[in-house]
Amino acid sequence: MKRTIILLSACLIGLASCKNTAEPNVYSILTEANAFQTKADAVAAVNGVYARLKQPSGISDSYQYYAGFQMAITDFTTDIGHSFQSGDISQLSDAQWSTNNKYLNFAYQHQYKLIADANNALANIPKIKTLTEAQTNQYFSEIKFLRALAYIDLTDEFGPVILITEEEMKNPDYTAKTPPASLETINTFLINDLETAAANLPVNYEGKAIYPTNDVGRVTKGAALSLLTKLYMREHQWQKALETIQKIEDLHQYELFPSYAGLFAESNKWCKESIFSALADALNDGTELMNHFGPLNNPVVTDRWQYYAVSWSFWNSYAPNDERREMFFYDYKGTDGLQYMQAPAGQTTPPAGKYYLPDVATKKYADPAGSKTYYDGHGIPILRYADIVLCKAEALNEVNGPTQASIDLINSVKARSKATLLGAPGTYTKETLRDKILQERGWEFFFECKRRADLIRMGKYQEVVNGYLKSIGKPASIDIAKHRYFPYPQTQVDLNSNLNNAGRL
Repeated sequence: MKRTIILLSACLIGLASCKNTAEPNVYSILTEANAFQTKADAVAAVNGVYARLKQPSGISDSYQYYAGFQMAITDFTTDIGHSFQSGDISQLSDAQWSTNNKYLNFAYQHQYKLIADANNALANIPKIKTLTEAQTNQYFSEIKFLRALAYIDLTDEFGPVILITEEEMKNPDYTAKTPPASLETINTFLINDLETAAANLPVNYEGKAIYPTNDVGRVTKGAALSLLTKLYMREHQWQKALETIQKIEDLHQYELFPSYAGLFAESNKWCKESIFSALADALNDGTELMNHFGPLNNPVVTDRWQYYAVSWSFWNSYAPNDERREMFFYDYKGTDGLQYMQAPAGQTTPPAGKYYLPDVATKKYADPAGSKTYYDGHGIPILRYADIVLCKAEALNEVNGPTQASIDLINSVKARSKATLLGAPGTYTKETLRDKILQERGWEFFFECKRRADLIRMGKYQEVVNGYLKSIGKPASIDIAKHRYFPYPQTQVDLNSNLNNAGRL
């Protein structure tokens, strides 16, 4: 009898325990009614939109917006990026892609995730009645800049896309099969947003009351004007680009950093050349850039994959005196005792003690003095002053042809890396100076998500990429009539029949 009582007691205790597990205490519930009530809620919403620049796309932490796939689709689909890995990355590396390429899918999906977060914040922040007009203008301007960045990336990559704003958040129809908006409509929308942002944003955050600290990395007036400049450049509105660049210069906020290597040191989070970047800290919100960009079997930057690298033909285009040439792991003794190097011309089989690298890893996001951990703290420059300098040189050349002013601008970037300077303007035509600017932009901005847009803007995408493909024994696959834009992802086409890939494949 005693044994029975003990067993019964144990059962009762077990039932009580199960009941407690099944019905946990609920301490708070976030709903539409209580989500936006304080200034802290508004700041959290703004910060959440920034976070999309580096957040994973839902598959793996290695597939991030400005710390991963954006670099893949903008540089690997050109003459610069190369990967010896298999799968979708090698497809891009050979300038081949399909409606199911995961990097294109990630780009489309994640850029719209940022837009959705931005629209949600814009629709709901006005519910917070305690905000001042200045605070609301500040938060709206940051969000509109970030949304514009996503839309510019989307339209660079996919052309006409579906334009969704905060107005759709008021009465959303999740079953609608909305057709893409024209580029003209989207551009008008973006210009208005960026002009509004530039009018309301501060030059910097020193001593500003809205945020308690000097928040480097937040959007500024210069960032909004710079992104607007990039949009005008894409549309060949050269005079408007020059007028906007003048407004940037009048801020007196930016200058070239003294050294190219120092500019990309992991420890250099922010400097006078920085206009807008996706910042990271190895301990708090690190990226996997060093894993992807780091060299094979290197004794200093150890245990990395060399997943993202540049073609040997691109590295060979640097002159020996150009310090940017040294931003690569092109010749070193590996941890296995082999000498890692470029294959001599005509040779494919390395002799004993040698290993012929299939491509060359860069130090830009694999700083030998940087993190030794799995995650790193590299920032990703999205807008920096050297870009604006070379944009001004390009716009001046398109308006006036070669002038001393445009030559001086190009040479200011070259001089930083001790590269050979350009000669007198009389030695160039508009076309040949355009080629020099394109070449300079490749040397300066590799893996900064600019190469494909530069080639297309200057009318050189088909010529340059097909020439590169032929030089490495691959078929010349680019037809600009079809490949100006990537195809819409098949998953999106299946959901919306108005996304038509006819003529894109």
